[in-house]
Amino acid sequence: QVQLVESGGDLVQAGGSLRLSCAASGSFFRINTMGWYRQAPGKQRELVAGITRGGLTNYADSVKGRFTISRDNAKNTVYLQMNSLKIEDTAVYSCNADVTIRLVSQVTGTFWGQGTQVTVSS
Repeated sequence: QVQLVESGGDLVQAGGSLRLSCAASGSFFRINTMGWYRQAPGKQRELVAGITRGGLTNYADSVKGRFTISRDNAKNTVYLQMNSLKIEDTAVYSCNADVTIRLVSQVTGTFWGQGTQVTVSS
């Protein structure tokens, strides 16, 4: 199937920057949409940013102008560049991918990474 491996989470000061990466591997035909979600303690998981295979993007209002999602289709990797980080950005960030596993049989699936901790301090 599909494995998503995330990296880049860290402890940073408010106003700083981080770049998260999520690389997909396994047996599949192609990755369709990809996205980044986050969940803070005591809160529901929320969509941070999403991107189609063709590069169309959408963002949560709280991160517009600060975060940028991008992807490298040749590397099966999605990125999240986070600038001007705020304390309220502290959360576990997880990547998500909608995948076509087998083209001829129309088999698709949705997969999640293990999550990476982002902590923003004052």
